[in-house]
Amino acid sequence: MLNKEQITEWFKLLQDKICTALENEDGKGKFIEDNWIREEGGGGRTRILQDGNVIEKGGVLFSAVHGKVPNFLAKEDVSNGEESFYATGVSIVIHPQSPMVPIIHMNIRYFEMTNGKWWFGGGIDLTPHYVNKEDGHFFHSYLKQACDKHDSNYYLQFKKWADDYFFIPHRNETRGIGGIFFDKLTATQTVTKEQLFAFVQEVGNAFAPIYTSLMAKNKSTSFTESNKQWQLLRRGRYVEFNLVYDKGTKFGLETNGRTESILMSLPSNASWLYNYMPQNNTSEHETLSLLKKNISWV
Repeated sequence: MLNKEQITEWFKLLQDKICTALENEDGKGKFIEDNWIREEGGGGRTRILQDGNVIEKGGVLFSAVHGKVPNFLAKEDVSNGEESFYATGVSIVIHPQSPMVPIIHMNIRYFEMTNGKWWFGGGIDLTPHYVNKEDGHFFHSYLKQACDKHDSNYYLQFKKWADDYFFIPHRNETRGIGGIFFDKLTATQTVTKEQLFAFVQEVGNAFAPIYTSLMAKNKSTSFTESNKQWQLLRRGRYVEFNLVYDKGTKFGLETNGRTESILMSLPSNASWLYNYMPQNNTSEHETLSLLKKNISWV
């Protein structure tokens, strides 16, 4: 029977593999490791790469924490507040130097409680500063192939979930071009815990080939100072989502996680200009027109 120790060990190995792949493609940057301990139980390995050839700031985090179930889960009717929990996973955010290379995020996680409830969650999403339709097709096609290996319904179901989740209501725009997102996946009469873990592994293993391909394709594309200013504005949107809406950020802060690790998802620099609107028929205007739900990329 699959247990939390086996899942935890695999997440550790995935962190190792992804860090190696990113360092190799970047060609300069190296991850520094910061091991931390959570006072209430558990800890993690935060790995940060800064000022690389391609990556300006990137984090690949592993954590395994445990303790009393936080109050907000009791409010979601999954706990009466008396149980203990165990949570482990890998979380990644990469902010590139070039505005022509997209931001990417991945999180895969496992959660269980002493009352016997457990589930998997996670996903991958892409946030280009400039939406490139060819890259969008590549990204979503890769995710669809990964999903289809396990269930032909997964891609469309989890793509819609990502469109709805990675949405900024106060801006009426998606954070990027979506991807897949899923949460609270647990065993049913037709799917086992082992099968769900195999799917989560598929998603985790997709990250490195997807992003290193996008790095290699776009890192040498020329750009202007105007493109860099647009990049800072799009990073501002990323910050807004992560601080206002992201459940992972809220979970980490509400369970007394390590603040520096939780907020590693924020870029080194971002910008907000008052009521900025790009001119019609520009690449910036076209990008905004594609930050919508329900776009078919494959």
